[in-house]
Amino acid sequence: MFLLLLKNFVRSRIVVTGLSIIMLAGMISIFIGRQHIEKIKSSIAKTEHYQRDHIQRNVQFFNKEMGLLLYYLRFGLVNEPPPLNALSIGQRDVNSSIQHVTIRNIENQLYDTDLFNPYSLLAGNLDFSFVLIYLFPLLIIAFTYNLLSEEKEGGTWRLVSAQHKRPAVIIFKKLAVRAAVIYTALTVLWALAAVLLSLPADNSFWAAVSLSFLYLLCWFAISFWVASLQKSSGANAVILLSAWLLMTVICPGMANNYITSQYPVPEALATVVKQREGYHEKWDMDKKITMDKFYEHYPQFNQYTLPNTEFSWLWYYAMQQMGDDEAQQEAGEMKAKLWQREIASRTISYFIPSMHTQYQLNTLAQSGLGNHLKFLDSTRQFHENKRLHFYPKIFSGADVTKEDWNYCKVETFTEKSPVTWMAMLVPLIIISSLLGAISWINFRKTPY
Repeated sequence: MFLLLLKNFVRSRIVVTGLSIIMLAGMISIFIGRQHIEKIKSSIAKTEHYQRDHIQRNVQFFNKEMGLLLYYLRFGLVNEPPPLNALSIGQRDVNSSIQHVTIRNIENQLYDTDLFNPYSLLAGNLDFSFVLIYLFPLLIIAFTYNLLSEEKEGGTWRLVSAQHKRPAVIIFKKLAVRAAVIYTALTVLWALAAVLLSLPADNSFWAAVSLSFLYLLCWFAISFWVASLQKSSGANAVILLSAWLLMTVICPGMANNYITSQYPVPEALATVVKQREGYHEKWDMDKKITMDKFYEHYPQFNQYTLPNTEFSWLWYYAMQQMGDDEAQQEAGEMKAKLWQREIASRTISYFIPSMHTQYQLNTLAQSGLGNHLKFLDSTRQFHENKRLHFYPKIFSGADVTKEDWNYCKVETFTEKSPVTWMAMLVPLIIISSLLGAISWINFRKTPY
């Protein structure tokens, strides 16, 4: 009977058209993802070449003073994207994957990013996660809104129900046929993505596949529940489309509004103001005040005394350091607020399948806010390491030409976090199971 239902279902022109559209959208999203990864890889390659050329040119022209040279030199740190990022671009198209920093104050350099066309940002990227989260549910709705109502409105349900002890099994088989077709399309798209994007078959890949299958299972459970209400086809379509709007547009919008209002970040402006004031006001202050604070921060540099001159690089970089130190509280508060937003997003997403799937895909693809905050922390440490390496050379007046500049290579940040299988899959399993159980109860209680 399953094969007969399957043959009758796939013969429909609506089914063929729907599958063709979803497959086309899926393939386009895969190619868009590949272009995204290639763009980042090209930028990384250019960064390595640029840094070598940048250092060579500046060493050639500013070879008298180490302090003056280090004023201009910029060092690159790369946030290496995993191959899975091609399927879930997340915030990677807005947050820069490459940081270029000098050893001057860091806080005003952390949030520099590329310029983007606002119209392209408005349109967004048609990545695979968009096809999965927004378009596949619409296909499920189109295929399942009339599971039972079609039989009733066609006058065949009384005959079918009279020939079976449990008529709900027939509805379940019809749903299983539609699930088999859609899951086949999803499997083909995953196979194409694995080949075209060279995705490694690691834990992240299988977690993303499992997540996508369970997310669609939630939508099949919703469709089964709507069928158990035994309403007309029109009413079913309205309910399912309302559920789609609720889960993909309204709830995420409400969640975003709640999070931004609950965790405002006025510290962003305060950090910039504090950092700039902390640096600029030092020009009009007694140099001893600046140096005392600097030595308190870096006691290992006490041996370098301030020369009796109008200007010295020791005082200048101490002044730069004070800009960061005086903005440290505001910077820490802003960082804490952003992490609070990240935690709140994760918590709310447990109850909204679409948000949960998007959040977890971004986590696996290292394209979410959490990854960017870790990258910023890594940038701070990278900047500090450069300071500790060059400060002694600046303060001692080291010879620029004797420095081994091959040391200054582009470094890479890679997030290494295990896959949290339980937190990722259990919420979707619970929601699907609850809807399935409620549907069976409805079918048993309500006469056909």
